[in-house]
Amino acid sequence: MRKAFFIFGTQILPARDCNICGAENFEDARGLIMKKRRLNNFAIIGTGMVGTAIGFLLNKSGYKVVSVYDKSSAAAKRAHSYIGAKASPTLREALQNADGVLITTPDDLILSACGEIAAAADIKGKFVFHMSGAGGLDLLAPAQNAGASVASIHPLQSFSSIDQAIGNIPGSYFGVTADKKAEGSAKNIVRDLGGIPLVISPEQKPLYHAAACFASNYLVSLMNVVESIYQAIGLNEKDARAAFLPLVYGCLKNIEKSGSVSSLTGPIARGDAGTIKKHVTALHKNLPQYSSLYASLGLTTVKIARQKGTLSAAGAKKINAILKGDKKS
Repeated sequence: MRKAFFIFGTQILPARDCNICGAENFEDARGLIMKKRRLNNFAIIGTGMVGTAIGFLLNKSGYKVVSVYDKSSAAAKRAHSYIGAKASPTLREALQNADGVLITTPDDLILSACGEIAAAADIKGKFVFHMSGAGGLDLLAPAQNAGASVASIHPLQSFSSIDQAIGNIPGSYFGVTADKKAEGSAKNIVRDLGGIPLVISPEQKPLYHAAACFASNYLVSLMNVVESIYQAIGLNEKDARAAFLPLVYGCLKNIEKSGSVSSLTGPIARGDAGTIKKHVTALHKNLPQYSSLYASLGLTTVKIARQKGTLSAAGAKKINAILKGDKKS
């Protein structure tokens, strides 16, 4: 016989035993769980890709998104189709029944949006969050000064669509930067979304986000360079990706299993200075726009090879000279 369950965030209740918590049915159980939390009802301000996906997942996790607000009616309408919450015509109305306010505007607009929120309604005792990776709590100063508890929760994940974001967020790490009153709630929200909270101090946020850019944005840039080089030797874009992606996937699997240093292979790890010289010469002749990038990454790779222990000091000196353009090398 199959058993039915009610799932609210991190709590699972057998359907036939809802009266364990004093509930007779699904809606009663939901209400009782929400009463135990100080933070239940959300307003989402700025309904872009991330805000819409987070709103969908908050509802799924047992919270309630009571309103969405965006100066773009098209964006608010799209968010409504995913979240089901009312698209409020004014900021004041959007904030009216919310315990928590989630600002998901572009980073450069967070501070001004927060100022408008603090001016539009009494937010004392409420929670105000933003989702910027690089921005600190200073962006939420107007809300904090108005008596709100503030935090930043940033999903360490890449999204190219709302549906992809909904699928990718659960299981992801979130950078959490919060004041003392908001930290516990911020961590709980992350866990209820299926994520893992990673506490980041305000001072650490720029470096934390720079690392994320290396891992995601700059990886895309690097793959674009690889595509361009293969296209320069006659492959089309599709065939180029088919050729190099298995190599990339293999490297990532090695890193996942053994870490970055142990996973380093190739001519620099072997001390093959002759091959590096051929690369430098070919790029300078055919694709000079990539010469400085190759050299910069090569110098970093020399340090990793030394750390791994496969490249001698003499070999490192010789390869560094080639990468730096020493004509005597």
